[in-house]
Amino acid sequence: MKTKLHMADTEDLERLLGMVAAFHAESGIEQDVETRRAALLPLLEGSPLGVIYILGPRNAPVGYVAISFGWSIGHGGIDGFIDEFWIRPAVRSRGMGSEALAALIRALRDAGVRALRLEADRGSPVGRLYARLGFEPRERVLLMSADLTGP
Repeated sequence: MKTKLHMADTEDLERLLGMVAAFHAESGIEQDVETRRAALLPLLEGSPLGVIYILGPRNAPVGYVAISFGWSIGHGGIDGFIDEFWIRPAVRSRGMGSEALAALIRALRDAGVRALRLEADRGSPVGRLYARLGFEPRERVLLMSADLTGP
């Protein structure tokens, strides 16, 4: 099986909005469609801060992965963060996620990305997939967030 990856662009916005809404519903993320649209558009228009890949055929995608880019002094250069990764429930556990992420990791490495990070719920079944692909938990590190959109 070869899972296709396509870099998303503005023509993919409507398909992505539906998939992102499904991911957010599963994850308990509350966000209105206009905020979601505003978050996706810069990436679809070519922002250097991130990229979204569609998994499967462009006209009938089975999922997506969104990566944001930053800089890591400790890793010596560009790092990536898997911000969102989602596959339609009906096609999960068929190896598509493994294939897509393995191909993506190779492509990012070849493009000079020095480290790739992600967050996952402890005990989540997807954690095994990430471990197989070389991701390791950092026991000493606590990932924290501050929402800067409020007062």
